[in-house]
Amino acid sequence: RERGLDAAMRAMTSSRSTFAAPMRAMQNAKTPARRRGGACATRARLDAGVGAFGSKAGMTQVFTDDGLCVPVTVIAVRDGNVVTQVKTEATDGYNAVQVGYDAVRDDKLTKPELGHCKKAGAPALRHLEEFRLRDAPTYEVGAQIKPTELFKEGDKVDVRGRTIGKGFQGAVKRYGFSRGLMTHGSKSHRQHGSIGSGTNPGRIYPGKRMHGHMGNEMVTTKGLTVVSVEDDCIIVKGNVPGKKGALCKVTPNKKVGDARWSPTSA
Repeated sequence: RERGLDAAMRAMTSSRSTFAAPMRAMQNAKTPARRRGGACATRARLDAGVGAFGSKAGMTQVFTDDGLCVPVTVIAVRDGNVVTQVKTEATDGYNAVQVGYDAVRDDKLTKPELGHCKKAGAPALRHLEEFRLRDAPTYEVGAQIKPTELFKEGDKVDVRGRTIGKGFQGAVKRYGFSRGLMTHGSKSHRQHGSIGSGTNPGRIYPGKRMHGHMGNEMVTTKGLTVVSVEDDCIIVKGNVPGKKGALCKVTPNKKVGDARWSPTSA
């Protein structure tokens, strides 16, 4: 009997070692390269081109030659839009142009930020952001970016900004759910209703639309038409995210699904 138990244990050990190598290979395939200690590929969103920054001044209306009333948003361009850094694949591993916007006093920035701006020959700029490009950039450090050189009337642009914060809101306002009856016997006037069964699956699925914080998030409005553009303002058709004075990032229009702007495209 002891010989039989020893033989069975040896058989289990050999079978365990036989299946251990394939299992480790499968686990390594699922484990990210960073956790395995290897190099990790960086995939970032590419921009359709270098854009400009502005501040939302408000909305108004203009009349076309046909007599149509068109609602527009005026994006004021303050002092700034200066190239503060140029990155290439040879020096940084990717192509990008860093642009600074909104000139402020020196004491509004930290010493490293102030030194970075002075190195580029630019004034103290509050906001710095990169435009990731597919091809090598042609801009030089310290160059002034003018909206009239980037856009013209009739162009399609994307405007990115931070939406107005609405605080904690219910599902009716946050997602447009239908409310219940408002009569005396109703037990659910503005409640969101059932959130799932208790027995199966016995939990709430991730991403369930419920009450919570609304607004105050970065949103991009795509495909807006440029009505007029000058060096100190950009007027686009329609509305853009954010309240008055909010920062707006205006870039050339990038169609969703276009393979040219995919991080994995050659």
